[in-house]
Amino acid sequence: MSIKRELGQGTQNVSRVFTILREVAAYSREGMRLVDVARRLNIEIPTAHRILKCLLEERALRRDEHSKRYFLGQALFEFGIAATPRIDLRALSAPALERLAEETGDMIFLTSRSGLDGICLSRKEGKFPVRTYTLEVGMRRPLGVGAGSLALLAMLPENEIKEIINSNVARLRDYDSLTDVGLLSQVRRTQKQGFSLRDLRGLGGVRTIGVSINTVERKSIAALSLSAIRSRMKDERVSVLVALLHEEAKKLGQQLSEAHELV
Repeated sequence: MSIKRELGQGTQNVSRVFTILREVAAYSREGMRLVDVARRLNIEIPTAHRILKCLLEERALRRDEHSKRYFLGQALFEFGIAATPRIDLRALSAPALERLAEETGDMIFLTSRSGLDGICLSRKEGKFPVRTYTLEVGMRRPLGVGAGSLALLAMLPENEIKEIINSNVARLRDYDSLTDVGLLSQVRRTQKQGFSLRDLRGLGGVRTIGVSINTVERKSIAALSLSAIRSRMKDERVSVLVALLHEEAKKLGQQLSEAHELV
């Protein structure tokens, strides 16, 4: 039986393929090993190897011959070009990111939801970028990891919040040993404050804040976040920055509501 034919048998294999692609995307910088993929999917190494081999043949993945790690392949880039969204959130939000970066001097990020993950769609550097910060465009992390992602998660319906956290429990440990209880506590604090605030001491004292972008119907679409070194974001400046983020998020929410009515 050919590898492609084996993959075509049942929706379980389709689900496994997409899970692998999401996991590899989440580790786009360092790549994933065969053993990592098998562990993530809780499948035998030979099964993982067969699926990976097929994805390599289809150019959905590529394998570094030196490190033996897997990365996203050229075919996905080509699909991405062809997949034109109804509303280009990156283009729509570009002026807002530009204004925020110019006014604050800090790094501004746009995050949206992709299933159980938050994905960085865009970022803009101000005059004082955080060079040690590692969030790159296209990077995926469990929803709730990162200020923008956390602000986005906190605005979702209660049952959905708990379902997402429960589904991501095993993955959360890779991010500062975060637990489901710890993340839910962060969600509650974000809901109470109206914005997320995280101190990333492991990155040399980086502080990040985030606010959700909501449509007129209160549907959470994406989030804006800002990162700066701790000395540039003392407590008295946080409220000023949050107000700026909320102002731009409100404008974007209105624009998105209007754009949805036109498509």
